[in-house]
Amino acid sequence: MNFLLNQPITDPVLIFAITMLIFLIAPIIMAKLKVTGIIGLIVAGLIIGPNGIGLLERDSTVLLLSTVGLHFIFFIAGLEIDLDGFKKYRNRSLTFGALSFLIPFVFGTAATLLIGYELMAAILIGSIIGSHTLLAYPIASRLGVSKNRAVTTTISGTIITDTTAFLVLAIVAGAAHGVINAEFWIKMIVSLVIFVAAVFLIIPRVSKFFFRTLGSEGNLEFTYVISVLFITAYGATLAGIEAIIGAFLAGLALNRFIAEQGTLMNRIKFVGNAIFIPFFLLSVGMLVDLRVILTDPDTWIMAGIVVVFVILGKLLAAIITGKIYGYSKAEKILMFGLSVPQAAATLAATMVGYELGLLGESVVNAMIIKILITCLIGPSLVEKYSKVLALLEDQKPYEPKQAPERVMIPVANPNTLASLLDLGFIVRGQSKEPLYALSVAQSGENYQEILAKAEKVLQDAVSYGAGAEVPVQTLTRVDRNIATGMIRAMEESRITTAVIGWNGKLSTPQRIFGSVLDQLLERSTQTILVTKIEYPINTMKRLVVIVPAGYTHKVGFYKAMEIIKTFASELGMSIRYLIVKDDVELYKEAYAKTGTSLNISFEKLEDWEQFYERLPKFHKDDLLVSLSTRKGTLGWDPQLEQLPRELSNTASESFIILYSPEEVNVDSRGTKGIEAPKKVLNPRAYHS
Repeated sequence: MNFLLNQPITDPVLIFAITMLIFLIAPIIMAKLKVTGIIGLIVAGLIIGPNGIGLLERDSTVLLLSTVGLHFIFFIAGLEIDLDGFKKYRNRSLTFGALSFLIPFVFGTAATLLIGYELMAAILIGSIIGSHTLLAYPIASRLGVSKNRAVTTTISGTIITDTTAFLVLAIVAGAAHGVINAEFWIKMIVSLVIFVAAVFLIIPRVSKFFFRTLGSEGNLEFTYVISVLFITAYGATLAGIEAIIGAFLAGLALNRFIAEQGTLMNRIKFVGNAIFIPFFLLSVGMLVDLRVILTDPDTWIMAGIVVVFVILGKLLAAIITGKIYGYSKAEKILMFGLSVPQAAATLAATMVGYELGLLGESVVNAMIIKILITCLIGPSLVEKYSKVLALLEDQKPYEPKQAPERVMIPVANPNTLASLLDLGFIVRGQSKEPLYALSVAQSGENYQEILAKAEKVLQDAVSYGAGAEVPVQTLTRVDRNIATGMIRAMEESRITTAVIGWNGKLSTPQRIFGSVLDQLLERSTQTILVTKIEYPINTMKRLVVIVPAGYTHKVGFYKAMEIIKTFASELGMSIRYLIVKDDVELYKEAYAKTGTSLNISFEKLEDWEQFYERLPKFHKDDLLVSLSTRKGTLGWDPQLEQLPRELSNTASESFIILYSPEEVNVDSRGTKGIEAPKKVLNPRAYHS
């Protein structure tokens, strides 16, 4: 351990190893604390930096990588702006964007002038708190309200707030390098106009030619995009403005060429979020001096100003805009929750002001306090009121099943093959599609041996299907990751439903089922039935269906209901619905629309404890079916993660966890470290 005595560490390999370890551990710890990972990296920089234990210096290497990360932040911000949404909601977006910037800007500038800051510094601080970061948008997306008028207004208004903030930053930065006079303004405006015109005239044309003729190779596409980023950033400095403004404009110019869900965007975000942006956040943390925060009253005065006026300004902007356009109370609060977070882009602008000498350490420390507070407020409000709006929307209309079922069954254990195939036959219903039996081998030295053994099980599946006059098509895949191989097979064969067996064992207490199944659920949108069948299903007499609150509003509600009805009709079972903390009449109305003649009864449970009290009373001829949802989506409840292990430990050992399908391209970001509210909301209370 002698290397720890020689601080700060200078060995480049060890420096990189330490930083990568921090990038791995810090977000995990923050997720456990339900705090955004940004804070964790800043705190880590504080601890290991020169103002902490002195393990690392903020040297040229750290500064280089953090500078690249700073540019990535602004570049990705330009790429993610919804230009089409802005055009569609132009008037309301202009209204909200202008108010959301001007109100905090005026308040912040005036307050900082009153406490003695110079004009340029006060204007810069005002512009920083006038902008915002769409940190919580992925939460609204995965809860199905991304098309809500309040969300689209806020997202489109971001173009106004952030572009205006970046323009103010460019002007302030230019003023910091010279005297403000008529010549300065003429030079600034002319150079800015020429540079912006060049960016939006040249980059789109060159990019169109590149992607059409040269962009077939993935690595080449990525290299081209990064080249455009940094050439444009350097060009901005030649035009007399900050390089990060050039990075933002490069993102806007390439916006239409890089699909949000495409491979290229994924590579850009991966490189930025995995390496460069964490270096930027780490370097910011190295500037923080905890002793100054605790002893310097200026830090807390500034923190109070920026926090109060960010919250007040964004709230007033949401209320005024909502009043003008007739938005409900829930929509107004959702707009506020989306626009209040101040994160990486805000911090980046602060760092520019710090490097220019306009802002001191007290302002940097105050901005970090503001980031912590706003990043706690925003996501929690968006999580809560997105669910409110989702439940206020009309219940999903009944749509009879149109597309044929394509059912896949991953097979590995010959002992459970028959029960899985029987379930698959039922779910398949009257579809003329074959049943797909899949075997996935993990790539390695013995994968051929594994596949050889699997082929015997697959042939048994074909024989079993022939006996039921059901064609079985076999699939084999080799992949480094079992879950990836399963997902690839589902996509290639256009599978709609997967029936998967589970042995009831957990690898770690944090997982729901285990590594493979958890990954499959997280990365798929199809219907998934996770089954643990200990007894022949034709010996069971009753289906007991456990339903969480809000399930009737899910896209896959009627698909799940059809599967339940098919099980009951095929096996001659009665159905007993246990509905936890929800309106029973919604389920009665849904079944009434289908005209079913099945023996169905409904019971409302006031809480999950009431269900667990009843759990030991179920019999072995009861087949328990839990209608579950992916984590963070509408209808999800923390108890759904515990339910599989609770069911596995009871005397009634046969059950199915049914995950209904989600909409394509559900955005699962934002689930880490942000738990759903424990209490069920009354959506009608917020509809005003």
